[in-house]
Amino acid sequence: MEVDQSWVALLQTRLQGQGYEHRVVNASITGETTEGGAARIAQALNTFTPSLIVLELGGNDGLRGIPPNRMKANLQTIIQSSRSAGATVILLGIRIPSNYGPRYIEDFNNVYRELASELNLPWIEFFMQGVALNDELMQADGIHPNAAAQPLLLDNAWPIISTALTLTEH
Repeated sequence: MEVDQSWVALLQTRLQGQGYEHRVVNASITGETTEGGAARIAQALNTFTPSLIVLELGGNDGLRGIPPNRMKANLQTIIQSSRSAGATVILLGIRIPSNYGPRYIEDFNNVYRELASELNLPWIEFFMQGVALNDELMQADGIHPNAAAQPLLLDNAWPIISTALTLTEH
C-alpha cells in the first residue's frame, strides 16, 4: 500500500479540506512495539513539537506476546512525555486475534481502558472496528488493513480527533 493511501495521509487531506492548518506527521515505524515508541518519543517531540498526538501502538506487542503490564508502562511513558511537552494525547485501542487466549486478550484489551481511565485520556476502544474481521479490507496477512480500509479507519478516528482539535484550539 502506498503511503499516500494511508488513513494518516487521508487525515491531512481532511484537515485541509475543513480549514485546519495542522500538519500531520506520521512518526510510526512498521513493526514498532511500545518499547520502541517509548525509546523514540523524546526525539519525536523535539523534532516535531506536536500539539496533538494520536497514539495507535501496541498491536505488535500483542502479536509478540509482550506482557500487557510492560506494554502499559511503555504507553504511559509515551503519554506522560507527550503531555509534559505540551501535547494533547488521544489513544486508539487495538485488539489482537482470538488465538492468543482469553486471559491474555482480556489483559491486553484492559491496557487501553485502564490508561484512558487512569490518565483521563480520550480514546477509542477498537480503532479497527468494522475493518478487522472483513477479509476484503485486510491484507493477505490478515492482520494489516489494506488501502480500501483506510477511509474507514479515518472515519473511526475522526470524531475523537476533531473533538481534540476543537479543545486544543481554545
